[in-house]
Amino acid sequence: MRTRTLGTTGPRVSALGLGCMGMSALYGEADRAESIATIHAALEAGVTLLDTGDFYAMGHNEMLIGEALRAAPAARREQALVSVKFGALRDPEGNWSGYDGRPAAVKNFAAYSLQRLGVDHIDVYRIARVDPGVPIEETVGAIAELVEKGYVRHIGLSEVGADTIRRAAATAPITDLQIEYSLISRGIEDRILPTTRELGIGITAYGVLSRGLISGHFTRDRQLAANDFRAHSPRFQGENLDHNLGLVEALRKIAEQKGVSVAQLAIAWVLSRGEDIVPLIGARSRERLTEALGALDVTVDEADLAAIEAAVPADAAAGDRYPQAQMTHLDSER
Repeated sequence: MRTRTLGTTGPRVSALGLGCMGMSALYGEADRAESIATIHAALEAGVTLLDTGDFYAMGHNEMLIGEALRAAPAARREQALVSVKFGALRDPEGNWSGYDGRPAAVKNFAAYSLQRLGVDHIDVYRIARVDPGVPIEETVGAIAELVEKGYVRHIGLSEVGADTIRRAAATAPITDLQIEYSLISRGIEDRILPTTRELGIGITAYGVLSRGLISGHFTRDRQLAANDFRAHSPRFQGENLDHNLGLVEALRKIAEQKGVSVAQLAIAWVLSRGEDIVPLIGARSRERLTEALGALDVTVDEADLAAIEAAVPADAAAGDRYPQAQMTHLDSER
């Protein structure tokens, strides 16, 4: 397994991380046994970074990871690094009701995560979205206190813009920024990525396959459950979907010429963007995990990059990456 470092202050991690959200929530029903087997297979393959959020199915995902780690061989368990997002507020029906970044809330969220995960520390801790009512300095400062006490190892950020990154970094060392980055979500390239590189902050890129949209496996006639995020995502609706799947077919021609899958080519493109970027793959099965890991063996040269750019130019996607109500919470989009 190739490795990369999360920024200048962070740990050495596998070049691909495993995003575990879909094993519990937002993509329809998941198979618990297969999810745990997939986590074990990832650890066996040398994947060290596991990403979750305390609000993924209201703690279910953390408990799932905790169960998987307890059942893993000691050597594999010890190599695992867990990244946790916190702060999203939900009700018993699963509705979203904002974000809480108050220092007391930060420490409260951490206490519950430690218990659900069954660990004595969280490797990277970050608020999922900026709380507009709390200065980022206060939220980051509270995490820094948890670092001092040994409950957290590193401080991360999520979906924040360049100005907020600078304010956070002036408060405490920031290891990485977790943000969506893929062939069809390239908004970080203008201001955010130059800022993180200037400050020595790494990127953990989620949505590298745009929630399956550019995986090569999504079809126009696929039926999505009501509890599947994609059923309400603008990029998966009507003409937007038709347009975006057209981009996938253009990408498929390049992938076939290279003898790789569309997903592997899309992941390899993100990997090629810099050693400071660690893609998170949202595999929910061992089959999809194996395919994604194959991207590590895919080399994209300048000719490949030019062909990919021609097939899927920046800003080529139709539709926002989130419904409008959720877009308003993205400091990164301001």
